[in-house]
Amino acid sequence: MKWKWAVLLSALMLFLAACGADAVEEFNYTDHRGEQISKQQLEGTPWLATFVFTNCETVCPPMTFNMADLQKEMEAKGLSDYKIIAFSVDPKEDTPEKMREYLSHYPIPDESKWHLLTGYSQDEIAEFATENFKSLVKNDPNSDQVIHGTSFYLVDQEGVVVGNYDGFEQVPTAEIIEDMQELAQ
Repeated sequence: MKWKWAVLLSALMLFLAACGADAVEEFNYTDHRGEQISKQQLEGTPWLATFVFTNCETVCPPMTFNMADLQKEMEAKGLSDYKIIAFSVDPKEDTPEKMREYLSHYPIPDESKWHLLTGYSQDEIAEFATENFKSLVKNDPNSDQVIHGTSFYLVDQEGVVVGNYDGFEQVPTAEIIEDMQELAQ
């Protein structure tokens, strides 16, 4: 049954990706350190965005490992001016403390670059994901899980989504790094 959701989600993601993206709207949310992080604070710095939640039983753990591996590769290539933003798709459950504990289980090369965000409602993040990243966020009516996209998004210094990559199974690490390096120039 899980593979059917994955196929449906993949088809929807391809459709939504074809629609294009604009600048990410303003936001001001709480990160896993309890600090407020806003879009305005990220201006001037490229960032990678994704959607995860701490109680995820399927795609989030591999996605978080993949992002940690991607960060390791970026650091090895000399990239240092970037942030990693992970929006919780289960904000009611994902407190800063819970997100901090979640992140501690992964081999993060430089945790200071990461901001796992919460501090909004489920409806708000569902709308935010659709409006800004053309991504689906929906509660699974049959479990405590949340259905969501598995992409990594590259956001430029002006807050515009300029890249959408698989963050789950076939992460195009070299392509993401090359795109990130182009932004840095």
